[in-house]
Amino acid sequence: MNEMSKPLTAVSPQTLQRLIAVVGEKNAITDKEKQVPYLVEFRALWTGHTPVVLRPGSTQEVSEIMKIANETSTAIIPQGGNTGLVGGQIPHNGEVVLSLNRMDKIREIDPVSNTITCEAGVTLQRAREAAASVDRLYPQLLPSEGSCTIGGNLSTNAGGTAALAHGIARSHALGLEVVLADGRIMNNLNKLKKDNTGYDLRDLFIGAEGTLGVITAAVLRLVPRPRSVETAWASIPNVQASVDLLGLASELTAGGVTSFEIMSREGIDIVLRHSQGTRDPLQTKSPYSVLIELSSQRAEGLRESMEEILAAGLEKGLVLDATICESMEQAKAFWRIRELFGEMQGREGGSIKHDVSVPVAKIPAFIEEANAAAIKLIPGCRPMPFGHVGDGNIHYNITQPVGADKAEYLKRWDDMNDVVYKIVLKHGGSVSAEHGVGIVKRDYLPKIKDPVAYDLMKTLKRTLDPKGILNPGKVL
Repeated sequence: MNEMSKPLTAVSPQTLQRLIAVVGEKNAITDKEKQVPYLVEFRALWTGHTPVVLRPGSTQEVSEIMKIANETSTAIIPQGGNTGLVGGQIPHNGEVVLSLNRMDKIREIDPVSNTITCEAGVTLQRAREAAASVDRLYPQLLPSEGSCTIGGNLSTNAGGTAALAHGIARSHALGLEVVLADGRIMNNLNKLKKDNTGYDLRDLFIGAEGTLGVITAAVLRLVPRPRSVETAWASIPNVQASVDLLGLASELTAGGVTSFEIMSREGIDIVLRHSQGTRDPLQTKSPYSVLIELSSQRAEGLRESMEEILAAGLEKGLVLDATICESMEQAKAFWRIRELFGEMQGREGGSIKHDVSVPVAKIPAFIEEANAAAIKLIPGCRPMPFGHVGDGNIHYNITQPVGADKAEYLKRWDDMNDVVYKIVLKHGGSVSAEHGVGIVKRDYLPKIKDPVAYDLMKTLKRTLDPKGILNPGKVL
């Protein structure tokens, strides 16, 4: 049992009936087969169990559920689209699942204030489509946009491929509605960019992974839709070239770089090998490639900017070959390779994954040192780093050696973590960049977090959730 865990009361038949009565029989799932989508992590790394999946349709119902849970010391696992990657949304110990996916109303779109107010169960895709309907952009972009939810994105402080230009989930939230562990509702759904009335309580719940409260709605910031977008794929000689090329692109566009993604050659080959319909954007093979996206409010001139960046990169030896997309369909094909990068590695056997960040200037040194250390630990393993150069977030995945036993390889996960995290911390980085802590990185926190900061986290947990009923055993 970890330090913050407390023995919790098993759900009695009487409590179960009280909880079910709040949402109604049709919105309470007790059938084990029907529960499966809520219990199995999509990579099948974890499978949980629960007496019931509750699907409330309103904030008031969430409040009533939490009042009963607080009274009876019933553990609750808040869940969005079940797309999390660190096990935080899974009921590992028979807790009650509180699914927010029925709370899917878009309460308001205000294009003048540049805001959209969404309930927690609204998918990212729907939020983006609603923003587009009033000629605005909700600037978070994730491959799982069709299933991940606004509440889940905020609870994990999700990142994505547009974080370079627009920031991560925390950057988009202006106000929140949150149900606390005792059932009280904190209504802070304001649209204000300036509100200096005391502590900014909103940020307590963003990134807390449902351990401090249940986010039920949010006011999100919108931005003007770009009038032009250009996408290019470039082969580069090494990781340092990606950092230098990013700097060059940022200077030449005055901040117009929306996304800047790096991919290793071996990882690209795996995507091409296992994903039907994908094709290599370039004939030139190189150790790494980058996917660059520029956007602008101006309708013209952006292509010339991309051409200038690539020409300068060629002249400086940062670019070996490049192509600029001629259509939206071609851009989608390029992005599909990037979006499949992590998923397709599983087709090659076991993949030990890391979601880390280091200062941008340290990316080349981190990847070089981590590659050497990983191969030393497990000879023949295949490091396949990829991710967001612009914000220093590297998904450092390591695929098993060819022909190795998958189960035996995955038993070395903790050993590999120790090796990789040591190098991350050496370079002033973080072991969790955008996926959160969950259970995967929980036990690392006391080892790597500033002791005072870690103690404050525990104090906040005890204050806001004294009975430890909200997502117990996660994060802390």
